[in-house]
Amino acid sequence: MREKNRLLILTENPSHYAELIEKLDFASLELIACDRARDSKNHAGDCNIILGEPDRIAPVLDLADNLQWIQSTYAGVEALITPSQRTGYLLTGVKDLFGPLMSEYVFAYILSLERNIFQTYENQQKRLWQDMPYKGLKDTLLGICGLGSIGRHVAMTGKRFGMDVWGYKRSDEEVPGVDRLFTRAGFKKFLTRPDYIVITLPHTPESFHLFDYSAFQFMKRSAVLINVGRGTVVSQNALARALEEKLIRGAVLDVFEEEPLPKNSNLWGLPNVFITPHNSAYSFPEDIVDIFAENYQLFVTGAPLKYVVNFDRGY
Repeated sequence: MREKNRLLILTENPSHYAELIEKLDFASLELIACDRARDSKNHAGDCNIILGEPDRIAPVLDLADNLQWIQSTYAGVEALITPSQRTGYLLTGVKDLFGPLMSEYVFAYILSLERNIFQTYENQQKRLWQDMPYKGLKDTLLGICGLGSIGRHVAMTGKRFGMDVWGYKRSDEEVPGVDRLFTRAGFKKFLTRPDYIVITLPHTPESFHLFDYSAFQFMKRSAVLINVGRGTVVSQNALARALEEKLIRGAVLDVFEEEPLPKNSNLWGLPNVFITPHNSAYSFPEDIVDIFAENYQLFVTGAPLKYVVNFDRGY
């Protein structure tokens, strides 16, 4: 282990991260905060640790000759694990952090749709007093595609509302809060009954376009798709076609194959779609620094770090 570790901070607000880390008083750590691409390239070769957003790190990755460890500030690390990117260093992600925030997002929309909040507000604008029927979430079937820390939190939240929960994941293992689990061979059957299907999957070769046109044909016509995972899991063209043909009731989309979503995308104009700009769960600096601090203490002692990303799996 080096006598002095040098940390390069590549985030939207690097000075704020630096201020938070300085308060931790790590005597063995020197900080370099960069908010300009030119500066980050100049300093990358001198640093053995990088903390930052994958998209900001990727352009300087090949310049980081002394790199030992990258701590991502995002859960998604696709920009650092493409086939052409180098490996040979520790990459750690963010887990056990976004579950509560994404659960809030998911259930804000589920409750709004079940309680007809959007329609009720439209009636208010028309000064129309009209009773809107609704049903509670008890006995509504929630399907969760991807049961990492986020999916598990969504599952437990669903159970607290009295929902039945189905889950889909790669391996067959008992998951708290999930009443019935499906693996790869049972994917089509998994799609057939949920009233809401929530995607929390990462981007991997196996998850790419998992939701194609045929997948929507298996879903209930009254089902709603909610994607807070990765945009590449869903074929946008197939989804738009399914929504136009009313194969499903609607979609709540926070992530897309191309971001920002192009203005000419027909998803913008569909009445049964709700679009948000990839903000279902922010990476708050205070939370990220807590994770970095714990991992740094492990790093300097040579202990295994938390949330290490498997480059082959992509998460």
